Amino acid sequence: MANDERELIRRLQAAETSAFRELVESHKPRVFNLAYDLLGNTQDAEDVSQEAFIKVFRSIGDFRGEAQLSSWMHRIVVNLCLNRRRKKALSEMELRDSFDGDDTHQPIPAHDPAANPEIMTEAEMMRTHLRRALDMLSPQQRTVFILRHDEDMPLAEIGKALKISEGTVKSQLFRALRKLQEALAFYKADLIA
Repeated sequence: MANDERELIRRLQAAETSAFRELVESHKPRVFNLAYDLLGNTQDAEDVSQEAFIKVFRSIGDFRGEAQLSSWMHRIVVNLCLNRRRKKALSEMELRDSFDGDDTHQPIPAHDPAANPEIMTEAEMMRTHLRRALDMLSPQQRTVFILRHDEDMPLAEIGKALKISEGTVKSQLFRALRKLQEALAFYKADLIA
């Protein structure tokens, strides 16, 4: 752990508001992106990000420094996302029991409205296919995949963050990749044709 991080943790544990502001500013993009990748919804990702920072601030006194601060924060975000997904799944099941609504997915908004419409449409379709493929993974497989490929976390650090062995991380990552390859195999077929 770097000296700067130790000093930030000390300041956070001393309840310095400037340290909390510094923590939020430096980790906000990664926390939001991780939450968004796990939840697939901007509003939920913003809510979880805020919740995560509040939880970090309230429980920083319990932080023992056995892992990096960012790994500890990742674990908090992952737990909050998993809890939110469970709650959402339960409420959706209750709604489906009550109504006969359709199960459509809202597309992820395009980032550059001035882009070529054909490219935007194709990119939107790819994002939708990828999101659906990620939705087919178990929560643990999805989390391991996102932490490894989007957050570029080492396997050992993922294991610590999720409290599972490195072998389990490898196994879950392998299964996730296999499922994603199967779900997105038509892209490979399109390239060959």
